[in-house]
Amino acid sequence: MPQTVSPLARPFPAIPPIAGVTLRVARAGYKDWGRCDLTYVELAQGTSVAGVFTRNVCCSSEVELGRTNLAQGQARALVVNAGNSNAFTGYRGREAVEAIMDQVAAHLDCAREQVFVSSTGVIGVPLPKDKAKTGVSAALTEQPCSWEDAANTIGTTDTFAKGVAARAVVGGKPVTLGAIIKGSGMIAPDMATMLGFIFTDCAVEPAFLQDVLSAANRDTFSCITVDSDTSTSDTVLAFATGKAGNVPLTGFDSAGADAFAAALHDVCRQLAHLVVRDGEGARKFISVYVTGASSDHSARKVGLAIANSPLVKTAIAGEDANWGRVVMAVGKAGEPADRDTLSIGFGGTWCARNGLPVAGYDEGPVSAHLKGQEITIDVDLGIGNGRATVWTCDLTHGYISINADYRS
Repeated sequence: MPQTVSPLARPFPAIPPIAGVTLRVARAGYKDWGRCDLTYVELAQGTSVAGVFTRNVCCSSEVELGRTNLAQGQARALVVNAGNSNAFTGYRGREAVEAIMDQVAAHLDCAREQVFVSSTGVIGVPLPKDKAKTGVSAALTEQPCSWEDAANTIGTTDTFAKGVAARAVVGGKPVTLGAIIKGSGMIAPDMATMLGFIFTDCAVEPAFLQDVLSAANRDTFSCITVDSDTSTSDTVLAFATGKAGNVPLTGFDSAGADAFAAALHDVCRQLAHLVVRDGEGARKFISVYVTGASSDHSARKVGLAIANSPLVKTAIAGEDANWGRVVMAVGKAGEPADRDTLSIGFGGTWCARNGLPVAGYDEGPVSAHLKGQEITIDVDLGIGNGRATVWTCDLTHGYISINADYRS
């Protein structure tokens, strides 16, 4: 990982062991770097799985096969390759993924459909089968590693390891959730735009696990953006080993289902925030609060128009209280809006209300707010009850530097 850690970084948390989950890492050598780049996670028999994937139509074979594998609802293993996305690689890319699935399935004596594979990195280069085979072979016999080691291994341009832990009581049984994620650039909310993996010892039926993950995704991963670009490989998978001993959750009528859903939602929200905090070149974490829209869906689209605007993002980077750029972004969103009811504010200070600059407006408090690392933009459309929150980061020269040299 790059040595310069994002100023918005958060320390890696203490994630306890989760029964039925064993983590291992190895070096496949997908790039010329002195680090592990293959993560292998072995899962107990009977582990339920759910997932959400990128909507990018040029997606990788890993994404296509992952979607197909979800239908049977069970998982025994996860393999994550870093440094090569294996996307836009045709039949050679698919063969490489299938070879990994077959290799792990033979080792575990399970169906190949129970082996999930994710890859991240450069697009257009087939995943080297020989390196993958060697890396998987090494990982299968490595000693178990820590959550932080696994989080570091799945990263590419990430500047810090990202993880989250949570606990809940489900049906009188304590359950644990642990999760890791990678993501820094090519981040846009068209599902997720990252690789994220959530593990729990809670017993959850696959269909309900999918319902809960999909609901959490709508308000978390699908509400972040760094650069408006949706990756070809984005995947978030949730695995439930069932080792906590609770009666399996089958729906919201199950005892403890609400507690589990709340814990999973919180984990997803924290993971999503960590990705934005590591946005390439980011120096400021921005929360965009939209209220008064015609619907929640409309509010989210307005929020994304603001969060994806290079003019808004560079103004925040320059600590310029240019609220006119927010007005522009609202107007271009293509959603219902009325210039004469629109209000704009920063950090709790309104700059404009009901289509006009606030009388006696003092830019001082806003300028002071913009000098911080945690920035809020408030937008009230004044036409309905719809609301949404979107998270993004500023746009600095660091983003250009990272991506201009990405393949170097």
